[in-house]
Amino acid sequence: MRISDVLRRKGDLVVTIGPQESVTALLEALDRHRVGALVVAGGDGALDGIVSERDVVRHLHCDGQDILAGPVSAIMTSEVHTCGLDDQTEDLMVTMTQRRIRHVPVLDDGRLVGIVSIGDVVKERIDSLQIERDHLTAYISS
Repeated sequence: MRISDVLRRKGDLVVTIGPQESVTALLEALDRHRVGALVVAGGDGALDGIVSERDVVRHLHCDGQDILAGPVSAIMTSEVHTCGLDDQTEDLMVTMTQRRIRHVPVLDDGRLVGIVSIGDVVKERIDSLQIERDHLTAYISS
């Protein structure tokens, strides 16, 4: 299955935040949109990074609550692994596991078109296995 299939089912909404926004604004956006990560994009729409709940927790632990008033750019991950619409979900699942990442922005010709979480990929895999199981059960029963 391709990443484009995942986005077709889940939608292509990507919540972004500017690198100059505060970490407090980030937390509000994560809560409001009920997501675990936001793509960090500048005014030109270019992908600057990604920031997750984990980033906030790690920096709170190391640097204290002063980070809450600071900019998202201070805690974001700048080196972002991305994928394309034609990438296979199985390959992305391996990459996410090896790199220990949970969210991957999807690009099409350099333009941000979606975001895929490990939960999205696992759900697609489970659905695919269920369909395969149903086909096998029907084949055996007939």
